[in-house]
Amino acid sequence: MPRNAEVIRQWTILRELESSRRLTIDEMAEKTGVTTRTIRRDLEALQFVGFPIYDEVYDGKKYWLLEQRAFKRLDDTGFTLAELSALYFSRTLVEALASMPFHADLKSGFEKLAGALTPGMRQFLDRLPLVLQAKPGPVARATAATAVADGARSSAGRSTRAAQLVDATLQHRRVVMRYHSMSSDREKSYAIDPYRLVYAQGNLYVLAFVPEYGQLRTFAVDRIQGLSVTEERFDPSEAPEEAFADSMGVNQGTPPQRVEVAFASPIARYVRERVWHPSQTAEDGPDGSVTLVLHVSNDPALRSWILGFGPLARVLSPPELVAQVVSELERARESYS
Repeated sequence: MPRNAEVIRQWTILRELESSRRLTIDEMAEKTGVTTRTIRRDLEALQFVGFPIYDEVYDGKKYWLLEQRAFKRLDDTGFTLAELSALYFSRTLVEALASMPFHADLKSGFEKLAGALTPGMRQFLDRLPLVLQAKPGPVARATAATAVADGARSSAGRSTRAAQLVDATLQHRRVVMRYHSMSSDREKSYAIDPYRLVYAQGNLYVLAFVPEYGQLRTFAVDRIQGLSVTEERFDPSEAPEEAFADSMGVNQGTPPQRVEVAFASPIARYVRERVWHPSQTAEDGPDGSVTLVLHVSNDPALRSWILGFGPLARVLSPPELVAQVVSELERARESYS
């Protein structure tokens, strides 16, 4: 039997014992689909590592129970045993955000949660990430230009900037910053009114109103070269409830439009099974293809998404997007000439 199956079964037993007042070995065997002998071994293993499982006899029948408040440290957290354990082993998912400025705080929080568990419990739970993992997406790293301009910025420096932006956002204080623009490849000073910080696609962004331009703009926190929070206050205007709601990426401000993309049959099932954008609808073709209709911004993120499917995707509308994708494909072909 795979080791993962044993870990999952024992975790299931813990959950069942906590949600039920008491269970017999026969009942646990039925719920998990194994023999009573296997359940006895599981209970012994869980007891050995420190989980507070015990048995009591009611009306001549032996029941098994999980002590809900067996540890003072667990009481102090306010979590149930199952909640605390789930948070602890699911840290593998949170570690996918390892590049974000709050990683140190997250690590500290998980260490405190771990302190409420016995070493044996932690050893048991450390096996659970083997069956639940997360792969981090692409994340930004400091470029050589950034390092020179900012004195070889460290992750601690980025954390400080993020903390300053959070503070300015909460207190509605204007910020002055030096920012290296990716589009113009130059540094510029901005006065901004920060509305919200958003973590998306492996990077941290600040959504801010720029008085100079009279509009909301998005800035990558990692490209901020210098930042100071002023004493000047601002009255925030109404910001969108969801950042980048109309974009397939992290672009803001471009109005959405109706976009139709046809996907060939070899990729149709993969496309159909995923939610690429909340606005999407799908229509199946007689040849096994599928056509997605989305109401999204025509921005670089959309074009990159379409081009990522290669010859298996074909834009049907709008005409300007068709022309843009054809142009990108021609430029790509020419680069191989």
